[in-house]
Amino acid sequence: MESIKQEARRMVQELSDEADWDDLMQKIYVRQAIEAGLRDSEAGRTVDVREIRERFGLPR
Repeated sequence: MESIKQEARRMVQELSDEADWDDLMQKIYVRQAIEAGLRDSEAGRTVDVREIRERFGLPR
C-alpha cells in the first residue's frame, strides 16, 4: 500500500493544469470516504439496504 505522501503526490499529478484547490480537496475527500467505507464494511459496521429502505419508507 502506498504511503499517504505517495498517494497525495499521485493525486496531485493526476489533476489537470486548470485544477483549483476545490478539485484537489474533492479528490482527497472522495478517497477518504471510500477508505472509511471499506474499513466499516470490513469491521461489519454496515446496514443492509433493505433495512435502510424500510427505515426511511423508501420503495424496494
